[in-house]
Amino acid sequence: MLLHIPVSPRGEASFSRSAGLTLLDRLHAMAPRVEVVTRDLAAEPPTHPDHSFVEASLMPAADRSADQVESLGLSETLIGELEAADAVLVTTPMNNFTVPSALKAWIDHVVRPSRTFDISPTGKIGLVPDRPVLAVVACGGRFGDFPGAQEDFFTPYFKYVLGSIGITDVEVLRLEGLGHGPESIPDALGEAGSWLERIVSIER
Repeated sequence: MLLHIPVSPRGEASFSRSAGLTLLDRLHAMAPRVEVVTRDLAAEPPTHPDHSFVEASLMPAADRSADQVESLGLSETLIGELEAADAVLVTTPMNNFTVPSALKAWIDHVVRPSRTFDISPTGKIGLVPDRPVLAVVACGGRFGDFPGAQEDFFTPYFKYVLGSIGITDVEVLRLEGLGHGPESIPDALGEAGSWLERIVSIER
């Protein structure tokens, strides 16, 4: 099963959504029986963790009240979707050089102590089995060593935070310079071919 997480609120005008649909079409052509589960973070934005969520997530499961268990309900649903997936495709814009707030909220629900990671003297120990993750990221600017190039804080953060729960097979495909038009999309999507091949081999 492939978990698809589109993030952009721009609907059909979204470059990242369009790129994601192109990849899914290719995947279905290669492996028609692949099941795709979609968690649309624009259609149903995750709530940001509140006091009840934080308190419940920091206490032993056996000590939680019924209300505290309920406060973790969305988190359990999102973690369950991630755990059930053989692979994950995230299609998202880069907002202000990093992850959009809806994607950050998803991360905050999924990265939970004693649920998706444990803490040891040497750091966090991920509890989620590794699986391939591809993030297709629409960027208005361009990156590189030239005047006016923008910084990418998305990629190192996204890889690091997923690594903290055990997922290290993470690729980030940037669609650059979209503020000047969509010309970069076809070449960038060509780079996703090897990732699609791996997903097909998993599903078979």
